[in-house]
Amino acid sequence: MLKGRFARPPLLFVACLVLGLALDRLLPLPLAFPALSWAAGGGLVLIGIAFMAAGIRNFARAATPVPGNQPVRALVTTGINAWSRNPIYVGMFAIYAGVGIAARSPWVLVLGLPLAIIVRYGVVAREERYLERRFGDAYRDYQARVRRWL
Repeated sequence: MLKGRFARPPLLFVACLVLGLALDRLLPLPLAFPALSWAAGGGLVLIGIAFMAAGIRNFARAATPVPGNQPVRALVTTGINAWSRNPIYVGMFAIYAGVGIAARSPWVLVLGLPLAIIVRYGVVAREERYLERRFGDAYRDYQARVRRWL
């Protein structure tokens, strides 16, 4: 079980999204978006939902919890987890970017970089250390075979 995490990832994404939308109102950036940005954004949201659903389904099939504050019961390495060690986070980023594009929000997109740094070093790094302690060589082999993101 992970302790001392900065914040739960869904809350980080929602906080950055709300902050970005608020900054768009308070300090608008002069950035133009194409007319069909809602279609591109919507497509990214759908892709993100698919990634998240596939990752959550894999965890459910392995009878291991999704929330990082609960002990992991199994190392999930099949399905979408054979392509990405973090498909749920990949899905969250796709949804986040899709909403930013669809809302034509430059600030949401700008805040994506600090969000990615926080998720990578404040969440994923801790999860990886925990999984390495929990599963040892099996996890190190998985890390060597499968990319962190895509």
